[in-house]
Amino acid sequence: MGLPMTDRLSIQLNPTMPLTTRNPVLLIHGIWDTGAIFAQMAHHLTQRGWSVHTIDLVPNNGDAPLEHLAEQVHQFARHTFGSQPFDLVGFSMGGIVGRYYVQRLEGINQVQRLVTLSSPHNGTFTAHGYFRPAGEQMRINSPFLQDLNRDLHQLQQIDFTSIWTPLDTMILPASSSVLPIGRLIKLWIPLHAWMVSDRRGIETVERVLARPYRGQEQSGYVSNPNALRAIA
Repeated sequence: MGLPMTDRLSIQLNPTMPLTTRNPVLLIHGIWDTGAIFAQMAHHLTQRGWSVHTIDLVPNNGDAPLEHLAEQVHQFARHTFGSQPFDLVGFSMGGIVGRYYVQRLEGINQVQRLVTLSSPHNGTFTAHGYFRPAGEQMRINSPFLQDLNRDLHQLQQIDFTSIWTPLDTMILPASSSVLPIGRLIKLWIPLHAWMVSDRRGIETVERVLARPYRGQEQSGYVSNPNALRAIA
C-alpha cells in the first residue's frame, strides 16, 4: 500500500483551553493485554485534566470475535458516559474494536475523536498463524476488515487519527496501520508495545485529544485544515 505523504501537521497545545471542554477518554487495549497497559498514558492525561477510563476486554486472547468485544465497549460507554460525548483511543486490536463500535454500533453518534495506535486496519501477517476468531479477523484482507473498510467514509463525520510506526514488527506490513482518511501521524518508536508508553506516543495522543473538535481553529493551535496526511 502506498503512503502518499504531503503536509506535516504541527499541533501545539493551547494552555488556556478550559479543562471543562475536554471530553472524557476511553482507552481500549489490544490482544493479550488489559487496561493496565495504559497506566503511563492514563496518568499523563489525568494529570493534564482529562477524565480517563479503561476497559478490560474479555476474553483478551482472541477467543471471541471482535464484534463481541465491541459490544462490551458499547455497554461500557452506555453505562459510563450516558449520552455524553467522549473520545476513544485504541491500541493495536483495540483500534479495530473501537472502529467497529463507531462504524457498526452507533458509536458515531457519541464519539468525537477516535485515535488508533498501531492498529492493523488492513490486517497483519502475524495473525495468519493465530487460529482464533479475532486472529482470523485481523488477517490481511480478511472479510471482516474488507467489510469495515468499505464504510471508511463514516469516519469523516468525526475527528479520526491514525498513529503508526514504520518499525512495527507486530503489524506486518507496518503500513497496514495507515488508512486513506483522517489524520496520519508517523512516529519512529522501535517497538509495537511502546506506542502506549513511549513519551512521544503519549504526548502525541495528548495533542490530538486537545485539538478543537472537527478542526475548528482556536488560538494556540496550528494545523492542516484538510487533515489529510501528517508526519510527526
